[in-house]
Amino acid sequence: MGVEAQATNERVAGRTWTVRLDPVGRGRADVRVSCSRPACAAQVLSSAAVGRTAAVEHLKAHLRVGPAPRPTAYCVCRAEECHTHIRPAGPRERPAPWRCGGAIVLAVVTDREGRWWRVMECCARCAAAHPTAKVVATAPAPDRPATGDAHRGGGSAPAPAASRAPSAAAPATTFSSIGPHFSHRAPEAAVPQQAPASGSAPAFGAAPASRTAPASRTARQARPARQRGRRGRIAQRFVPHELRPIALRDELTELGELFRAYQQRAEPDLAVLADLHARKAKAFFAWAEATGETALRLDAQRAEQAAATVRRQHLHRIGQAPDGEGPVVARLLTASAQWDHARAVLAQVADHAPLPGPDARLLVVMLTLRTAQSGVGNLVGQDLKGLPLREPEQLVAQLVESGWLSIAGTVDELIASRPECPTRITVPSLTPDDGEPGPFTFGKKLRPRLSGWAQRVVGDKKLRKAKTEAEVRLLALALATGIDADGRLGAQGRGIELEALASWCAVDPGELPELVDRLTTADWLAEAVVTDTLLTGRLTERVLPLTCPLPR
Repeated sequence: MGVEAQATNERVAGRTWTVRLDPVGRGRADVRVSCSRPACAAQVLSSAAVGRTAAVEHLKAHLRVGPAPRPTAYCVCRAEECHTHIRPAGPRERPAPWRCGGAIVLAVVTDREGRWWRVMECCARCAAAHPTAKVVATAPAPDRPATGDAHRGGGSAPAPAASRAPSAAAPATTFSSIGPHFSHRAPEAAVPQQAPASGSAPAFGAAPASRTAPASRTARQARPARQRGRRGRIAQRFVPHELRPIALRDELTELGELFRAYQQRAEPDLAVLADLHARKAKAFFAWAEATGETALRLDAQRAEQAAATVRRQHLHRIGQAPDGEGPVVARLLTASAQWDHARAVLAQVADHAPLPGPDARLLVVMLTLRTAQSGVGNLVGQDLKGLPLREPEQLVAQLVESGWLSIAGTVDELIASRPECPTRITVPSLTPDDGEPGPFTFGKKLRPRLSGWAQRVVGDKKLRKAKTEAEVRLLALALATGIDADGRLGAQGRGIELEALASWCAVDPGELPELVDRLTTADWLAEAVVTDTLLTGRLTERVLPLTCPLPR
């Protein structure tokens, strides 16, 4: 074999490089974009969305200026033993070797999360085996040297020069004038025809002049004629082409594209995302009706819930209520579970108060919240002096004598203690036993939030300026936990029973009208009406952040 024939059969290794998107460090939003090519320096960008855009543009720049795929290149996927798409052998199976075939193409493979992009110079069959591969360009079929009768018969006459020269009509592989995109399909590769010399047989492997060589699998898929419509994908599901009605199929396909486009946005838009989830829920319900699949109906319900949640988040961000009627209340306790725990503490104190009277009731509430989680807490003299108690030393001594409270040291030492040296207190009834938990189910993180909430209510600035007594502060606590979402007293604004309020405040029912007037003067209550059995009205806008609405 001559030197020219050896050069024609020589294969060169296929090219490959990777562009990656990696986090810079834990807890940081910036990312690093790197390219495996030696001349490319890494970039650090502010966010994943900006980094993903930069990585794609960097890869496109390489594809625009880079050379076309070479027809003589050795498939790089085969060179790496096709680890990326060959199913591993089981315990009783032998791995099947991958058979390369088709034209050499330049394909871009990416992961589903958009963290890396890999360019490969491989065969069309390997590119088709990758589920995420997008073909950028296809190399022309290599020209083959003709072997005439003299070669087969052992003669020394060389083949005609026309059979050795490349076909002048062979198309050159070029990139798009606007730069390659990952969504570009591979152009159909035409096999050049060789005209046999006069009196000799056609070149070995050449097709007859009246026929064209069959196109590769990738090229056949790229034909627009007689091709099925685009196959959409949404929520890791492929939209069947045969799905009817056609409008539903098109809606699902469009929604998938819109969701993927939203993920590429530099800044979120919760209003747009809520609309997309709402459209997805409606489309998935229709899809479930058309196919009878239960999983689709469950996905539709989840999309419906996501739409409601995202829309609520959007309204909170722009300062509107979920129903769009007014501003959002930024409450100190933010969740309904926290509101229920606050009511549970007040109910526990009302049922197990060791001493009578409003002063003792208020002190027990504050001490319970200090020790609610483990039965043990710290107290300083300022905590007692800040409460509107007539005789705090005597109340503490009575609680200690009754066995409800235990303190480290004397009562005088407790009153004189400062924040740098607090006094340790214990409430035995709240201490969990080995076999039984305590009366409350909330954890360590919620206990100080509940205690801070009660301190804010009891120590309200206008209540302190008006020098209101313990019974007025207890009534403020009761009303803060007994309103609906709009601030009206009672469930659905129906009012609160006077007997329940009088029992909680440890006063006679006849004293409640005066307490209500004092709360109204302190700008806590508005439109208050006291009847024989009920207190109706609403809390003012000023104190709504301190409230715990009742469940609907």
